[in-house]
Amino acid sequence: MTEIMWRPDPARPTRMGTFIDFAATRGAPLQIGARDYRALWEWSVGDPSGFWDAVRVHFEVMGDGFAGPALAEERMPGAVWYPEARVNFAENILRPASDPARRDETAVIDITEDDEITRITWGELATWVARVAAQLTDAGIRPGDRVSAVLPNIPEAIVALLATASIGAVWSICSPDLAADAIVARIAQLEPRVLIGTTGYVFNGRRFDRRDELREVAERLPTVETLLVVGDADGDILFSGSRIGALAPRSGQMDEVPSFVRLPFDHPLWVLFSSGTTGTPKGIVHGHGGILLEALKGTGLQQDMGPGDVYYVAANTSWMVWNTLATNLASGATVVTYAGSPTLGDPARQFDVIERTGVTMFGVGAAYLSLVEKSGARPRERWCLRTLRSILSTGSPLPPSTWRWVHEAVKADVHLGSDSGGTDICSGFVGSNPLSPVHLGESQGPLLGVAVESWDASGRRVVGEVGEMVVTRPMPSMPVRLWNDPGDARYRESYFALFSGVWAQGDWIEETARGGFIVHGRSDATLNRQGVRLGSGDIYAAIQDLPEIADSVVLGIETPDGGYWMPLFVRLTAGVDLDDALRDRVNTTIRTRTSARHVPDEIIACPDIPVTHAGKRIEVPLKKLFMGRPLDLDAVRGTLADPDSLAWFLERANP
Repeated sequence: MTEIMWRPDPARPTRMGTFIDFAATRGAPLQIGARDYRALWEWSVGDPSGFWDAVRVHFEVMGDGFAGPALAEERMPGAVWYPEARVNFAENILRPASDPARRDETAVIDITEDDEITRITWGELATWVARVAAQLTDAGIRPGDRVSAVLPNIPEAIVALLATASIGAVWSICSPDLAADAIVARIAQLEPRVLIGTTGYVFNGRRFDRRDELREVAERLPTVETLLVVGDADGDILFSGSRIGALAPRSGQMDEVPSFVRLPFDHPLWVLFSSGTTGTPKGIVHGHGGILLEALKGTGLQQDMGPGDVYYVAANTSWMVWNTLATNLASGATVVTYAGSPTLGDPARQFDVIERTGVTMFGVGAAYLSLVEKSGARPRERWCLRTLRSILSTGSPLPPSTWRWVHEAVKADVHLGSDSGGTDICSGFVGSNPLSPVHLGESQGPLLGVAVESWDASGRRVVGEVGEMVVTRPMPSMPVRLWNDPGDARYRESYFALFSGVWAQGDWIEETARGGFIVHGRSDATLNRQGVRLGSGDIYAAIQDLPEIADSVVLGIETPDGGYWMPLFVRLTAGVDLDDALRDRVNTTIRTRTSARHVPDEIIACPDIPVTHAGKRIEVPLKKLFMGRPLDLDAVRGTLADPDSLAWFLERANP
């Protein structure tokens, strides 16, 4: 039997338990006082309209026109939610500011690399949002206009997002460490009228001056009429044809309070961009209402977050996980912004941030936890992690060795969950809940309202074997549309080409007999040896605890003669050589922990492994590179945390 890593405390009240009682009083087939997650999930997918309307009522969503069923027309794509409703995401986020009992509570905690901490109350946050919204209105921005930003993970980014949403404009953001080409490839599609940027930022103890890059981006966006700058808006960054000014600061007095434009349920809130590693980044449009409901369900129920909790994730703003700062604000929790290096001076730096800011929930990429594990750190012995209640691991599968390390070296009773979702829905498909035990190597199960299954190629549900992850009923945060996609052609190709009327975005998962899920990675990066599909994640997990291997990527490459080559590229720990003994050890470990089929054809040392800003390996572009398929190298470089890491692979693929 799979080892149980965490069990819920039956004596501890949860917001999900309270919701079960509430839903039962509304006629849901649930028992008051019961804490049966599976029964709750089955109702949520069996009656999605009833479930999502219960979420709306339970969390007292502000808006108009909610009479009638939540899901008025069920189809995929094109589901119709609350056709008469009018709602505003920012109005619901900032509700605590109008509550005298909560106005002076902390909404945002900002911490810098030198540990300077700034606390912003709900009242201050709302006032700041009103001030920036007034700037946007003065610049002529109206509902439907686009506002784009190039900002790090700082409070100004959250403020600008909420200000944009409050007046009905459409938001997008890129991290300032992206190359100018990569930024323009994304936001130029939106034809923004306002650009918000920064003159520079500090990362890993170094100041990066971004005035030249900001000027270049602005010059290459002919639709930009106004540039608002965080930092010194001096003449060094003036460019032709646009007004320039400083983004309204937090300081200063003003009597104005935010006003909010209530909009149709599916009015565009923000546009998130796909990674762009396999082509032009697609702009994924999400709506005010859908994201709000998903936020309340995801943070307020699945993650049990609310007033008194503190959420922290050191996310790059180009990664959809940054948006979880806004969605946790929706539940009334405090959020921490940190624009610095997650490994500043110490791989375990983030645990220092957790102690300093009193974090209760830590969102983090699985790759970071593995990095700290390999460093030999034991955070529980260095920092007081008393407040830390849960860790949400995402971005890639969490290796079992790292799972055990968290409970041994971080906190024994922490609720560690491995969640999987994506930019496409800005939410999760499978992951954590506060009512079920956690089994080693598995997500706890499907999330509420997500009718997720694993299907084989014929469209048959499979349990206990790997298949395509599909969603068979609509979710409110499925994209409203893709940007510049006439007739929804690219939308349908992206999500509904494999199975008609069923969502399949290319993830490979396994459903266990108890209803949990094991994520195996992208299906388009699947290894296929002798007709047997293998998961690259299984290989990474097998060698995770080999101290000689710092990182790795495995590829499955079809050769022109009909053969198949499966190399494993490894970045070695400093001072280690790849000799025959180490190769034998790697192969033996893979064979023992997976199967003989998983053993690579060749193990090759490389100086670095290319990963995106979100820490994800670029398996598909590397596979195309070695197979000689068309690849936009500039676009790929623009997505990488270190663009130079691709150079070695280019030389290797094109000797």
